[in-house]
Amino acid sequence: MSVERSDPPTSAATPDGLTVRRPLTPGATGFALFLAALWGGNPVAIKAGLDDAPPLRLAGYRFIAGGIVTIAWALATKQSLMPRRRDLPALAGLAVLFAAQIALMNIGQDQTTASHASVIGQTFPLWTGVVAHFAVPGDRLTPARVLGTLVAYAGVVLVVARDFGNPEATLLGDALMVGSAALLGSRLVYTSVASQHVEMPKLLMTQVVVGVVVFLGLGATIEDDPWRLTGPLALSIFYQGFVIAGFGFIANMWMLKHYMPSGVTALSLTTPVWGVVIAHFVLGDALGPSLFAGVGLVVAGMSYAHLATVRQQRRALREAREDAST
Repeated sequence: MSVERSDPPTSAATPDGLTVRRPLTPGATGFALFLAALWGGNPVAIKAGLDDAPPLRLAGYRFIAGGIVTIAWALATKQSLMPRRRDLPALAGLAVLFAAQIALMNIGQDQTTASHASVIGQTFPLWTGVVAHFAVPGDRLTPARVLGTLVAYAGVVLVVARDFGNPEATLLGDALMVGSAALLGSRLVYTSVASQHVEMPKLLMTQVVVGVVVFLGLGATIEDDPWRLTGPLALSIFYQGFVIAGFGFIANMWMLKHYMPSGVTALSLTTPVWGVVIAHFVLGDALGPSLFAGVGLVVAGMSYAHLATVRQQRRALREAREDAST
């Protein structure tokens, strides 16, 4: 029996050993929110490191550090990093999606404002829900889930609304950011599906290799600014690399492997909120009333979407039991 042809709602694995993705439990929800908080600190770490290193090379160092964590984790858990021939198509697809998403994101950010990029880029959970509806058994996109996600997204817009009127944004830049967000949502679903058949370290190392080649390659080609190894830069690379590109990538991929991808990524809508709060305490950025209104919308929307998902899964469980009894 294949995991892609069945969807037992209460089982963690099929008889052939493949993992079945489940709806989020309370514990998994808390862990996903913790990961979102970690990701919220990433822009703060990037900003702290940019004083001593140019942006592309800083991103390359991040992926090198993430690769060290991935290799150490694979060795500690005795998982292989060497792809088999049958793994190559899935890894090649992931590499193309990852490289294209990074390219659109970086070009788009250069053609629009930071606030536009933040708001548009954060639409990826919406794209994840749409793609998962067709690609992941049981991960259905219901009207209630759409409504809850849109309410939460309105909260994200409010969080960054104070900087949204900058005239430097362009239609091209915004369009590229939409493409990047759509590719990110698609890549997360692709990863969730691929992780059922390809070991996680192989998927993670594919992203690491692409990240190092793209960012360090471009940095060596177009960046000539010097970099200085300072304490703040070391802390920045540690957070971006070991915490985010290392632990964060591993934990997020584990969540995508075991839980419904739309539920996992929907909680990422809280990331900008965490980012604003962390920037306030670390960098001294001011907190405005829009933050608190945005937090309220995010919490309300995510709660409504989560309850709708729980009701959907319970209904699927009842239907499965009824089918089994007839």
